[in-house]
Amino acid sequence: MKNEFQAEETNNYEKWCEQWREKFLDMDQEKLKILLPELKEEGDWLTICHFGRKLGIHKDIGNIRAMEDDEPVTCYEKLNIYTLFGYVTSLAYFKNEWVKFEKLKNTAPFSKAFQQGIIDPFSRMFHEHTRELEEALQKMGGKKITWSDVGYELNAFECIPVRFLFWEGDEEFPSQGNLLFDASATDFIHGESIVTIAAVGLDRIAKQAGVSRDASA
Repeated sequence: MKNEFQAEETNNYEKWCEQWREKFLDMDQEKLKILLPELKEEGDWLTICHFGRKLGIHKDIGNIRAMEDDEPVTCYEKLNIYTLFGYVTSLAYFKNEWVKFEKLKNTAPFSKAFQQGIIDPFSRMFHEHTRELEEALQKMGGKKITWSDVGYELNAFECIPVRFLFWEGDEEFPSQGNLLFDASATDFIHGESIVTIAAVGLDRIAKQAGVSRDASA
């Protein structure tokens, strides 16, 4: 049953990616470049970095591919880009007000999924692996912050920075991870997309650190 559910979920994401690809073809690309200065034009492609990975969107077809590596681009990564394009507004701007996911505008319906799919695994998977976590965040170009035992700020996109915070546990308290976002994040993108942004970031960190996506699963 679990495999059938996973297959259905994958098919749904692929379907949504195709729907968003078609929506992209009707978007005003010149306006997108104004709203998102990080978006660059390179020949037939618009390029953008997602957690430091350079991805390209074909201007005439709308498909997305990696520009500097041979790794496949996941549906999560594609949807994060498409929905960024679809939801960014001219009123969006960085506020430098760091908040937890549930404090972001319009994220309440997704709080349970964020806790179970992001925070809980993050808290478990780096227990007794803080050195690997810090090295991975450094490799990804993270900016060190002092709010936790291991804390770094990474750009999901230039307009959506994310702060990954981790406290190592002891005999009394379990390890605890958390993520903070600028209060403007949901002015740039839909609240549900913040969950997939966090998932992509956590996957990238786990891969760099050489640990299981959820070591206790």
